[in-house]
Amino acid sequence: MQQFIATRIVQGIITLIIVSFLAFFLVRLKGDPVDITAPPTFNEDQKQRLRELWGFDKPLAEQYVIFITRAVTGDFGIAYLSKRPAMELVIERLGATWLLAGVASLIGLSVALPLGIISSLNRNSFFDLGSTMLASIGTAMPSFWLGLMMIIFFSVRLRLLPAFGALDPSAIIMPSLTMGVGMAAYLSRLTRSAMLEVLNEDYVRTAYSKGLITRTVVFRHAMKNALIPIMTVFGLQLGWLLGGSVVVESVFSWPGLGRLMIDSIGVRDNTVVQAALLFFSLSFITINIIIDILYAVIDPRIRFD
Repeated sequence: MQQFIATRIVQGIITLIIVSFLAFFLVRLKGDPVDITAPPTFNEDQKQRLRELWGFDKPLAEQYVIFITRAVTGDFGIAYLSKRPAMELVIERLGATWLLAGVASLIGLSVALPLGIISSLNRNSFFDLGSTMLASIGTAMPSFWLGLMMIIFFSVRLRLLPAFGALDPSAIIMPSLTMGVGMAAYLSRLTRSAMLEVLNEDYVRTAYSKGLITRTVVFRHAMKNALIPIMTVFGLQLGWLLGGSVVVESVFSWPGLGRLMIDSIGVRDNTVVQAALLFFSLSFITINIIIDILYAVIDPRIRFD
């Protein structure tokens, strides 16, 4: 187990280095950030001094080495516009993004697992067909469109929920539902398929033949084995929730990391964009390592050699 965890951590570090490389060089394809952030009154000499101050006068390779060396210590530089450390801005917004993703994932799991289990136990019934149809619609529905429809219905027409911001506790309802619907739709279909496969196994038939009730067979025998693929996809979905928060946070003006990154891209604030990208990547990698470790907890037969 320890060797497996160490290997996954090394793989995660390599992935972060690749992401940092792409984040560093791709943001510079937009041009010189000094030309964007410098006041219109600056002449070329003043702009050149600004480049020297920010280190943009050095070769790109040297700039990258300086960037990655400082990033390891948590220093991503100073935001061009706010003049505050980029790390500080990211940490301020990180909690809101994790809160939104956490509530959305709870909504997704609380809907997906019961729907998938009931559908598998009542295969080809009206409930099964109806839930499958709703899951297909939920999977195909773009999150930004669903968010806009919710704003129009619940905020504009019914005036029940705030459309933007996070000042009111109820403001999290619509963005979390927008993100949770897609997860619930996808996981419910996966749960149904996984449960149908497990319910056809011999040990499940044996459990039924011993006179065990359906609830005991499902939760004590079938669900444990069906959880392995569900946990795998849940980890990926949770990572995608963090990435998808970029769109949802923009729609609902949620003060999270995704909106910060979009705003920073708009003004070409490279330091903040790079810090946000690396934090998204770090969160995704950490989630997947935890999911891999949980495999052995769910099924003790799994060993990491």
